[in-house]
Amino acid sequence: MDTSATPPPDTTTPTGTPPPASTHRRSASAAGKPGTPAAGRRRAGRHRTGSADANAANRPTGSRSGSTASRTDTERPTETRQPKDTGRPKGTGGPKDTGGPTHTGQTSDTDQPTTTAAGPTGNDRPATDPPAATSQPTTGRSAAPQRGATKPTTRATTRSADSKPTTRSAATKATTGQAATKPTTGQAATKATKATTTKPTTTRSAATEPTTAQPAGTRRTATGRGAGRTPATSRADDTADTAGPVSASRRRRTVLFVLGLTAVASATALVFGLLSWAPDPPEPARPLTSAEGERLAAVRVTNLRDLRAGVRVTAGVDAARIELVGWVDWSRSLLYLDVGGPGAGAERGLVQRAGPVLVIRPDAAAVPTPAAPPLVPPADRWRLHRLPSGASLAAVLDLLLGLAADRPDATPTVPGDATRWIARDTVAGGPVDVLQAPLLARTPPAGSTAAPTPQVEPTDAGPDGQTRYWLDQDARLHKLVTRLPGVGPVTVTLHRADRPTLRPVDALGGRPGLPRALTDAEQRRLDRLPARLRAQGGAAVTLTAPTGTDTNLRGAGWLSWTARTAYLTVADLAVPDRRTLLRRDIAGQARADLPAAAAGGGTAEAPGRPPLPPPAGAWRVSRSVGDDVSLLVDAAVAAGSVGPRGAAVRVREDVTAGRTVDVVEVGPAAARLRYWIDRDGSLRRLELRTHGNAWAQLDLHRAVVPRLAPVPRPAAKPRPPAPRPR
Repeated sequence: MDTSATPPPDTTTPTGTPPPASTHRRSASAAGKPGTPAAGRRRAGRHRTGSADANAANRPTGSRSGSTASRTDTERPTETRQPKDTGRPKGTGGPKDTGGPTHTGQTSDTDQPTTTAAGPTGNDRPATDPPAATSQPTTGRSAAPQRGATKPTTRATTRSADSKPTTRSAATKATTGQAATKPTTGQAATKATKATTTKPTTTRSAATEPTTAQPAGTRRTATGRGAGRTPATSRADDTADTAGPVSASRRRRTVLFVLGLTAVASATALVFGLLSWAPDPPEPARPLTSAEGERLAAVRVTNLRDLRAGVRVTAGVDAARIELVGWVDWSRSLLYLDVGGPGAGAERGLVQRAGPVLVIRPDAAAVPTPAAPPLVPPADRWRLHRLPSGASLAAVLDLLLGLAADRPDATPTVPGDATRWIARDTVAGGPVDVLQAPLLARTPPAGSTAAPTPQVEPTDAGPDGQTRYWLDQDARLHKLVTRLPGVGPVTVTLHRADRPTLRPVDALGGRPGLPRALTDAEQRRLDRLPARLRAQGGAAVTLTAPTGTDTNLRGAGWLSWTARTAYLTVADLAVPDRRTLLRRDIAGQARADLPAAAAGGGTAEAPGRPPLPPPAGAWRVSRSVGDDVSLLVDAAVAAGSVGPRGAAVRVREDVTAGRTVDVVEVGPAAARLRYWIDRDGSLRRLELRTHGNAWAQLDLHRAVVPRLAPVPRPAAKPRPPAPRPR
C-alpha cells in the first residue's frame, strides 16, 4: 500500500511558465520507482508534460510519463458519461494526438509503449503538444490544459510506472464525482519495467490515459507478470466531491420523511375523528308547513298523473302475513301481482284486478316468497274469483287502487299531533320527508268501476296510531306505513321508475287499444262475414266463460252455420265431476246434466267433446234462455245468417292462433260483442261482455263438423180419451 505523503500544490509557479528540464528528468526517473507520488491531475482532462518547441529533442516519441494528472474540484464536468470498457486494446500504432480535446469514448490505436530512444520508428509518430490554452470545464469532453499552468491538487492518486497504457485519451474520460483507478495487466507492467532499466524512458502524454469511475473508497492494484515484482497500489480520493449524489440522497430522505410524517398525522387524525365522531341528533318532530301540507294533499293526483308504478306490499304478521309483488296502473284501475307469504291461502299465485273484477291463476306449488310476475301473462287457467268477506287481500287491493284520484285532497287540518313532520330519510328514489297524517279517503278515480272504500280511522293507522308517508319534493309517494282493520300493519313500497305497460288477461278484456271507426276494407270484411261463414260450413269451438261473480265455465263442441246448430259439453270448475250437454237449433235449446265420464270425459279445465249421437236422458227444452253462455252461442250461430248488428268500432289489432286479426266491437253497451276477424274474412273468436263485467270467449277453429243429430225427445203422452156423452 502506498503510504507516501502527497506533495502540496505548487502555488509559486506562475501560469504559462514552462517547467524546468529537471522536471522531465524527475518524471522519467520516477517511472521506474513504485510508490513515487504522481504529479497533480486536473479532473476536466489531462495535459502533456512538455511543449513541441522545448522538449521534442529530449523526449523520444511514444515515451510515457510516470506522473499522473491531478484532479481539481473546481473543474468537474457537470455531465458524466461512463467510458466504454473494451478490454484489451487492439492495434499497433501510437496514440493519435490532434492537439485538441477529444470526445468521450474515443480511443487510440495502440496499447504498447515505444522504447526506441532515437525517434519515431515503424508506425509510431512523434507526439506533438498542443499550444498552451486555458483549461475550461466542459460537459461530456475535456480539453488539455495549458503547459506549465499552475496545478492545484488535493490528494494525488499515485500510479506505478509499470501500469498498462490504455488506448483512450484522458480527455474523453467522464468523471462521476468519485475517485477511480484502473488496474493494469502484468504484461504491460513487465514491458514498462524493461524500458525503465535498459533504455531511456520516454514520456507519454497523460491525456491518453482514461480512468474508470469507481465507488469512493475503493482500491486499485496493478498486477505484473514479471517475477518478484510488487504490484503498485493507489488509494482513492476519500475527499472527492460528492455533492451531487449526496444532495439527491438528502432530498430523497427529506421527501420520504415528509411523506411519512404526513401519513402518521393523517392516521392519527382519522383515529381521533372516528373515536370522537357522533351522529347529529335527529331533528325533532314539528307541525307541517303549508308547503308540506300541499304536497300531502297532491299525493293521489301525482299518482294518477304518473299512471303506473312498481309495488311491494307486506301485510299482516306471523302466519297471517301476505306478500305482494307486481305493478299498479292507476290510470285503468288495474293491478297485476304475485301473491305469496304464509297467509296467501287459495289466492297464492298470479292475481289481476280491473275495477271490481278479480281474476286469479292459482298455483299451489309456488314458492312462499313472491317474485315479479311475467310482463306477458299466461293465457290459460285464469278464473273469476270472489274474495271472502274480511279477507286481508281484499283490503290491501282496495288500498292500492285508492292511492289515486283526479283531484287534490283537502289540506290536512287535524289539530294536535295528527299531522306532523317526523324526519328526513333517503330511499332508492332520493331524499324524502317522512310525514304523519291520517290515511286519506280511498276513492277511485272518476269513471272507474271500482267501488269506493271507507276511510280508516287514525287510531287504526301506523305504529303510533298514525299513517306515515315518505314523500319527495315533487309530491311522489315512495313508501306508506299504516294499519288496516282485520289485517294489521301494512307497508307499501312504490318503485316509481318501474312502470311498464300492463296487459290485462282476456277475461278482463285483453290489452288496451285505440278505438276508431272501420276503414272501407274492414267494413267490407264485416259485411261479407255471413256469406263467408256459410261457405265454410262449420267449425270446432272452445268455450271460456267467467260468468256471474265466481262461476267459471269451460266447454268444447261443434257449430254448423249451414244447419244453424251448436252442440257443446260445458264443465263448471267448481263441480269438476259433472258435465252439461248443450244443444241449440232452430227449435230452441236443450240441456242435460250427466256425469263427466258419460259426457265425453276430459278434465274440468279441458272437457272432451260431447258424445254422438246425443245420449237419451232427461233433456230440458226451452225456447229462450237469458244466461251469458246461451247469449254467446246464439250470437255465434246467428253470425252465419244476419251478421253483426249495430254500430261497429275497431278496438285494436291482435293475434290469435298465429293469425293477425282486427277486433271489432258491436252491439249495445249492456251486451257488447267483439268479432275477431282475420284478414281473409274468417271469424276466429267471438267475445261477449258478461253481466259481471268480465269477457267470455268462444274460439272457432276450422274443422270437419259431423252431422249433429237432434236430441231424443220424450214421446208424447197419449191424452186420455174424452168421456162420451150419454
